[in-house]
Amino acid sequence: MQKLWIVTSIMIFTLNTQAQHIAEVLTYQPAPGQLINEAPWGVASAAQSIVGTTTGTMTLGAWGGYVVFRFDTPVENHPDHPFGVDFTIFGNPMPDWSEPGIVWVMQDTNNNGEPDDTWYELAGSDYYFSNTIKNYEVTYTNPQQNQAANVPWNDNMGQNGLIIANSTHTQPYYPLNADFQQIPNENYTLTGTRIQPEVDSTTFMTKVRKRGFGYVDNQLRGTEPWTTPDNPYTNEKENAGGDAFDISWAVDDNGNYVDLNEIDFIKVQNGMLAHGGWLGEISTEITGAAKVLPNAALSGVDQMIVLRDLPPVISTTDLQLEALVFDQGRPIETETIVWTCTEGASIDENRQLHVTQSGIITITATLQSNEAITTSVTATVYLGNAIQNVIYQTLDVYPNPAVDFIHVEQQGELFIYNTHGQLVHNEILQNKPVDVAHLPKGLYILKCFNNKIVSTTKLLKK
Repeated sequence: MQKLWIVTSIMIFTLNTQAQHIAEVLTYQPAPGQLINEAPWGVASAAQSIVGTTTGTMTLGAWGGYVVFRFDTPVENHPDHPFGVDFTIFGNPMPDWSEPGIVWVMQDTNNNGEPDDTWYELAGSDYYFSNTIKNYEVTYTNPQQNQAANVPWNDNMGQNGLIIANSTHTQPYYPLNADFQQIPNENYTLTGTRIQPEVDSTTFMTKVRKRGFGYVDNQLRGTEPWTTPDNPYTNEKENAGGDAFDISWAVDDNGNYVDLNEIDFIKVQNGMLAHGGWLGEISTEITGAAKVLPNAALSGVDQMIVLRDLPPVISTTDLQLEALVFDQGRPIETETIVWTCTEGASIDENRQLHVTQSGIITITATLQSNEAITTSVTATVYLGNAIQNVIYQTLDVYPNPAVDFIHVEQQGELFIYNTHGQLVHNEILQNKPVDVAHLPKGLYILKCFNNKIVSTTKLLKK
């Protein structure tokens, strides 16, 4: 009898644990990208990989690619959820490398079990910036090649560009009909919201800095239990990590907040259309999700100042700043921000930045009513030809993918990092093969330094 009680308890615990994770993926509609049509991140089975776990492997491709999923029961907008957040979604960001995905939620108001009611966007910190585009559309055209080729796109604002192919991923980047039968073979159009963080390629490690709050693939993973969320209004990784979301951030098409007691469906969509240099296109990745469990005892700071990204290099003497104060994720205009900055710059009453000399500047915004609420950004000012740029180029490595050894064409000091930004190998290149047999299978970032030349590439280890 005692054994039966133990087994039953284990079964109940297991079922309850599984119930906190994704129960079903309803739609997987990626945009083109370097990991599309490549296992494990960009094939049909990637949809199943994020069910019941936080360690799956799914990419959404370039801007607009999305996935729709549900838990086994509705997600409640519960008043006792820590920090006011209701669920957490996990990705695989690196330090200073965010690939922000926008979250939408839906109630099954017609009770048919299908995601065919109204989607509401969860308004994250970038939603209100002047360069965010609502009702954005991009059409991707299949280059009709059997190998990697640039994928053309054009948008509803008269702009066009390419999802650029690279030598690391040699398969076609446009979703193939074998895995994605719902995607037309000629072209298809995706719609949504586009945010526009700055891509900083001025150093050897391309950067897209963490968004304030409200985006997937933005915050590093923490530790179990995955049902205990981080506070989205602080920068620290505290509990489960990942990105926590509050249903109360939901807005309608006009940007008005809506009150939802619970939601049944969640959509995650890549919100950024940009190229990350040698890292390839910005592409939101998802590894799973978890419901938040009520815990009224867990609370923390609920105010935050968010600044719109400064350009990586400021080359003009005047620049308009944008900043918002949030209270529980909603913007408030009744608070006053106090601005300070380092020597060589000043900020006037209209939030206009004025710079007078080249160098590094730091800008700090502090809440007048609570000096503990503060944030800072740093930028480099180049006025005239004061500083000579470093040369950045592609590192030539073969074979790629590799198993045991690689050959590097350039000379200098080689650094190999994993996708968490951790240094896993370092050596001075000496015209001989580099041993990579000891590295686990996966994707790595290679950097080679030779005076003012910095060469970078990605390596797939098989």
